[in-house]
Amino acid sequence: MNKPLMAKATAVWLIDNTTLSFKQIADFCGLHELEVQGIADGDVATGVKGFDPIASHQLDQAEIDKGEKDPAYKLRLKHNPAAEGEEKRRGPRYTPLSKRQDRPAAILWLVKFHPELADSQIAKLVGTTKPTIQAIRERTHWNIQNIQPIDPVALGLAKQTELDAAVQKAAKKREAEGGVMSDDERRKLVSTETSLSMEDEPRLPSAIAGLENFSLSKDDEDQQPERELDAESFFSLPNKDEDDEDED
Repeated sequence: MNKPLMAKATAVWLIDNTTLSFKQIADFCGLHELEVQGIADGDVATGVKGFDPIASHQLDQAEIDKGEKDPAYKLRLKHNPAAEGEEKRRGPRYTPLSKRQDRPAAILWLVKFHPELADSQIAKLVGTTKPTIQAIRERTHWNIQNIQPIDPVALGLAKQTELDAAVQKAAKKREAEGGVMSDDERRKLVSTETSLSMEDEPRLPSAIAGLENFSLSKDDEDQQPERELDAESFFSLPNKDEDDEDED
């Protein structure tokens, strides 16, 4: 869905100048209804100046009139060439100052647990540069001794869906190249949801590995036919030798 330019400022103007419902404004501006309510209450977007969508040719007055008459009506955004590609991200992801110190830990985690990811993918996920990734890969980073690998999702630097998409893309690329993957590598190349649903393969403990084919029985060709036993054989005494008779 296309959004108007300066969505929050547009919502401020619509709240101040129309009788549209919060739901209608939220749908048009791409915001949550509670966020629009917060703007109306003064808790959100404090100090933001309203942006007129009519003057900027993003909305017609006729659309507003229809929306005010029918609360279920959804406003339609006018085509604005200036808004094309507004949602498309250009360059690396912006990382807040409070989280920039966590980027090396996230990079080390991705390099360690997802080595199949390209530098460009890691740079896009956590908003870093290729020289930084290369330094951590080669362990030449100035602070490498103090960096501990931490999941970028847990740090809030990336979304789980974005990480899963990057991993699946790497899996398809590796499959197309014909690379042979082990079970552990294949488990890493699937999404988290798929990985959790996979059953663990049974494995022998390392202490008895290699003994699965061991048997106490000899080969068939070396086996001797068992002697048939009867009741008399249990009670018969062994024959005495002549030497034993001489001793008596």
